[in-house]
Amino acid sequence: MRKIFSKRFLNLLVIALLILPIFSSLSIRAHAEDTVSVKLLSVNDLHGKIDVTGTVNDVNYGRADYLATYLKARKATNPDNTLIVHSGDMIGGSSPVSALLQDEPTVEIMESIGFDVGTVGNHEFDEGTQELLRMVHGGDHPNGTKGYKGMNFPVVAANVEYKDTGKLVFDPYAIKEVAGVKIGFIGVATVETPNMVMASGIQDIRFTDEAAAVNKYTEELKAQGIRAIVVLAHVPGDQSGETATGQIARLAKSVDSEVDVIIAAHNHVKLNAVVDNKLIVQAWEYGKSFADIDLKIDPATGDIVEKHAEIVDVIQEGVTPDPEVSAILAKYHEMVGPILKEVVGFAAIPMNGGYPIKGLIGDNALGNLIADGMNYEMKSDFALMNGGGIRDALDQGDITWEDLFNIQPFNNTLITVTISGSALEPILNAQISSYGPDVSIGGFSYTWDSKINKVVSIYLPDGTPIDKDGTYSLTVNNYMYEHATDKYKIRQYGKNPIQGPEDLQATVNFVKSFNGPIHYEADGRISEDYKAPELDAILREADFRDGSYLHDVTVALEATDAGTGVSHIEYSLDNGVTWKRYEEVLTVNKDGKNLIQYRAIDKVHNVSETKTLEVFITSATIENAITLVKQAEGNKGIKTSLIAQLENVIKTYVKDHENKAYQSLEKIHLRISQISNKDLGEVDKNEIMFMLQHIIEHRTEINGNELPALKAS
Repeated sequence: MRKIFSKRFLNLLVIALLILPIFSSLSIRAHAEDTVSVKLLSVNDLHGKIDVTGTVNDVNYGRADYLATYLKARKATNPDNTLIVHSGDMIGGSSPVSALLQDEPTVEIMESIGFDVGTVGNHEFDEGTQELLRMVHGGDHPNGTKGYKGMNFPVVAANVEYKDTGKLVFDPYAIKEVAGVKIGFIGVATVETPNMVMASGIQDIRFTDEAAAVNKYTEELKAQGIRAIVVLAHVPGDQSGETATGQIARLAKSVDSEVDVIIAAHNHVKLNAVVDNKLIVQAWEYGKSFADIDLKIDPATGDIVEKHAEIVDVIQEGVTPDPEVSAILAKYHEMVGPILKEVVGFAAIPMNGGYPIKGLIGDNALGNLIADGMNYEMKSDFALMNGGGIRDALDQGDITWEDLFNIQPFNNTLITVTISGSALEPILNAQISSYGPDVSIGGFSYTWDSKINKVVSIYLPDGTPIDKDGTYSLTVNNYMYEHATDKYKIRQYGKNPIQGPEDLQATVNFVKSFNGPIHYEADGRISEDYKAPELDAILREADFRDGSYLHDVTVALEATDAGTGVSHIEYSLDNGVTWKRYEEVLTVNKDGKNLIQYRAIDKVHNVSETKTLEVFITSATIENAITLVKQAEGNKGIKTSLIAQLENVIKTYVKDHENKAYQSLEKIHLRISQISNKDLGEVDKNEIMFMLQHIIEHRTEINGNELPALKAS
């Protein structure tokens, strides 16, 4: 009986093992079919560019009404299960149609599109904590629209807290339920925010570690049974193959494995990567693209079991702009139009701005224009303009107020301080990083070495070195002056601050001051060319064995420069007291020793070491010929005879018998040519004959009394 039971048990076990894969397969298929499909559409770094079209390679991208069309079309493919989110910098640095009205038009457009949740970037804090709270929660502003109600979607930030209480400024996360599954959205802003906004506006808050904040509130979400977690992180990163690098990658590796998706921002790049099994996306800038993220969530566990993303460009061609958003744009354009369209100048050429770069020519045209305008407005010696404050380029043609606003949209004000000449170098060194210089400059130029990230030389506009013991006025904007860490060292070295107008108004005034088209280019104010030119003097072989010459020795000066090129060569004839620009060969004909000092200057004011050339002239006179005879090797009697004959020529000349004197000289020249080398050394004989021949041919003053001065021929 026991054997029969055992046999039946074994048979049942075999059958169970055979059919188990079938049931397992059915279970997996049912699981896949039961997942909830969720679509996330994300935007980052819009910067209030709601009416701006970006053109790249003749293709038009962006503008809020086109972005709305794309987002609404994508949402229509899964209307009930789509959420539209953002990862910060949606406002701040905005175009005038938004900025002149405190960015309230941007918020209205975001609400029209249907954003569901967002976080804060550094630019949300441009006008301080209190203004951001007004933007989120509502309230009237003198420059805004009447009855502004705030944002109708949650803004989350898990790492922004008040210093005095430690309480968060905003909720750390928001929970959205889609088709019965819950998704947690945690927001974080970059901890570098205090270094990028006005310190005075955020003195009441601090930014804590992003990863620690994410992990803290991930635990809270997990405690509520939420397993689908998305982080809205205003943190930068870059694509590297199929993965990502930079701060966003470090964040991904540092946060809880329950985090499934991180939506990045801040450095305005396209990013679609996986790090530590976390999907990371970032969608360019200014509404020119967005991320379309598809998720599959297991409703039983709440886990995201599948995720992938696409970065979609907002290309205008062939697309109808959203009429609702277009109407909002038209409404606000009408309100601010008269200001925006005022023509204040004309650009002869396009001018780019932004940060200076490494290389021989590191400055840029627009930065130079703005910095010069700061000096013009404040009547200062020097000016510094941070690269991050130049937000757009200037096209060729009419320059409108709107154009300049798009370039300088932050409403910063100018501040002029007094510094010593020695302070400018550490101020400049402070703004140089591994990326290169930060600021555009006006009123001076400098060279620097990228191997050590230090300034080499500083020059005034005329090419003279800065006087380190002198006192100068320096203009910056209040962002640089009030920087939380005094990154630019302006407060450390600057004294006696004087408040000026808004930086935009200074640029407008400067542009208006031009009587004709404005033509600014990068001119080498900032350069890595810190090596001076090499130069040499070229002149013919000496006439005499002692290295001296007869009259009219031509000297050519030449210079070469491996960097920005030679600007000019200078020479001095009075031991460096005065210098003249070298333009053509020099002619030396002054008897005796002539000193020529010369140096070369390149296009960024590097000056070569001064060289000195000594040119000795033994003038063609009978007296000098007698000296040559005396110094010659040969028969003493013949030398005495020649000396006596030459002295008689001088006497004849003095008695106003000029022709007879020259005739005698010709006979002496002939006699010398017939003297053997044994009686008069060959080299000596040739030198004496050479000088006499010159006197005969050029009829120079026999007694050497009247000699031309050194001159440029």
